[in-house]
Amino acid sequence: MYTDPHAIYLNLSCLDFLLVELIPMSERVVEVIGERKTSNGNAMPAILSEKDGRIGEEERRGAVFKHVEGLGYRVGQGLVERFSQDRPRFTDVLDVMKFICKDLWHLIFRKQIDNLKTNHRGVYVLTDNSFRLLMRMSTEVGGLDTVTRAQPYLWFPCGVLRGALANLGVQATVVAETTAIPVAVFHIQALRQD
Repeated sequence: MYTDPHAIYLNLSCLDFLLVELIPMSERVVEVIGERKTSNGNAMPAILSEKDGRIGEEERRGAVFKHVEGLGYRVGQGLVERFSQDRPRFTDVLDVMKFICKDLWHLIFRKQIDNLKTNHRGVYVLTDNSFRLLMRMSTEVGGLDTVTRAQPYLWFPCGVLRGALANLGVQATVVAETTAIPVAVFHIQALRQD
């Protein structure tokens, strides 16, 4: 672990506030970029709908995902760069995953991942049964509506995981899902390094 167990490296309240604003801010950024492309006449047909020149819902969601996940990617790279510099290089992908589940997750969320499963063929499933970023999430409708609206808030942690893995030498795809608040399940597919 780290030399000073009482040192605070990451303020959890600041992380919560960041993520509360990150999704709406990214949606506004994507909307402004879409409007700017239509006003310049340089509209990209794949992103803009034919009806009114505005961004289609699915394309907007994809653009927001790319923006939020990209921000998380850079944060994950920086965290691993800072907090693994005194460790010897990992030789096995499973050791990298154990580092992510124990040390990095504890650094970010003050707890370890609740469950790590693997098929030993490059697929890893990380389960956090009380994911901090979803703990206080709810909507007026509740239930399925809350789960649907919570999904974009998992994109940043997906980026953090992907960036951390990339900085540790593991290229991977990371997808997260939640079926019940506050459970978060991260599916990681390590890409072959041939």
